[in-house]
Amino acid sequence: MSRLVIVSNRVPSPRERSQLAGGLAVALREAIGGRETLWFGWSGSTSQNPPATPRVTRLGRIGFATIDLLPADYEGYYRGFSNGMLWPLFHYRTGLAEFRREDHAAYRRVNETFAAALAPLLRPGDLLWVHDYHLIPLGAALRRRGFSGRLGFFLHVPFPSPTIYEALPQGDALLADFAAYDVIGLQTQQDAANLNTLLAEGGFAVRASVFPIGIEPHAFAREAAAAAEGPEGVRLRESLADRALILGVDRLDYSKGIPQRFRGFEQLLKRFPEHRGRVTMLQIAPVSRGDVTQYRALRRELDELAGRINGMQAEFDWVPLRYLTQTVPRNTLAGFQRIAAIGLVTPLRDGMNLVAKEFVAAQDPQNPGALVLSRFAGAAHELAGALVFNPYDPDETAEALHIALTLPEAERRVRWQQMWEAVARNTAGAWARNFVARLEHAAAAAA
Repeated sequence: MSRLVIVSNRVPSPRERSQLAGGLAVALREAIGGRETLWFGWSGSTSQNPPATPRVTRLGRIGFATIDLLPADYEGYYRGFSNGMLWPLFHYRTGLAEFRREDHAAYRRVNETFAAALAPLLRPGDLLWVHDYHLIPLGAALRRRGFSGRLGFFLHVPFPSPTIYEALPQGDALLADFAAYDVIGLQTQQDAANLNTLLAEGGFAVRASVFPIGIEPHAFAREAAAAAEGPEGVRLRESLADRALILGVDRLDYSKGIPQRFRGFEQLLKRFPEHRGRVTMLQIAPVSRGDVTQYRALRRELDELAGRINGMQAEFDWVPLRYLTQTVPRNTLAGFQRIAAIGLVTPLRDGMNLVAKEFVAAQDPQNPGALVLSRFAGAAHELAGALVFNPYDPDETAEALHIALTLPEAERRVRWQQMWEAVARNTAGAWARNFVARLEHAAAAAA
């Protein structure tokens, strides 16, 4: 069995490595399995004099190799080009994208630094799997250093339409970087079609395929059921006083449509007054990138919206909107999702959105809640039982919430069963195994 080499912007921290918990690590756990694996990426630290070679530690059959970055390179590569240009562009928010040539140079420089540090660690026959928009040029940089094995790339975020992509300065060079990969994976058919159109127009033979990412639903369901009966779950239920809970769980990011969510909830209370005093919305949105101007502005907007809604709609014994910006433990969130009557997921653009799948997995099959899901989430293509809506229209959001709150139990069960089957089929493990199998097949075909 070939060694698997995973490359991502960050690797699991030392305290996460024994459990491989969180995000990408959970999804890759089954692909790693008993296979020898090397996981390479940024250490999370900056230094004026970074070590010339990666730090390598081992845990069983998994090696973790990390490098530090120069502070200026981190600023330009990560905060500048990756998250200041590519993130908004790939999420169709061109008005928020900021391009600086020095940031683009740092992005390319860091990818070359990654390649220079990784190349000496590689062996003939390795399978390389590169992750996400931070590292698109890495494959080409490794090819220039003589790596001839199989390279795979997966983009976790959306890929924009050709018209949107044209706004990227020096976008032709980034597009050419995709051609170094043997297997390219994206979340949805539309994302793959967007990239394939550009690749075909550029004369590149490589084509992107669809690998929808998932969760481990059975484990999450057990965790949710246990946490719902734990101390935090009991406290939440008691505080609701038999009111229906509408739950939103997101990182504080402008792609998640949280202001649109608040306005839609406000319209629900205005247009459907029968729900006043009978429903509570809880929005959990831990602050991320709090030092970035756009994120500070978003937080101010949400603070003002929450204050307005509660100021205008609350009564002396009922506050309609609860808004938290602190981090809540994952198992506690799982319990909250099981308790919720409505999962409200409103991204303005999202590669997949695993919160939607977690909500489905968390539900009690005998009395499941309803999922109200933005049409712009990749998950909307899989979860046919969701109530799909356009988050740009507050009235459409309100109408979807009203329908969800009044669905008969029998219909909720039917809708949940449809969604559960999709979530149970496209698991995190299946996603990882399918991608690696495709990469192995490409290697076998070329052998």
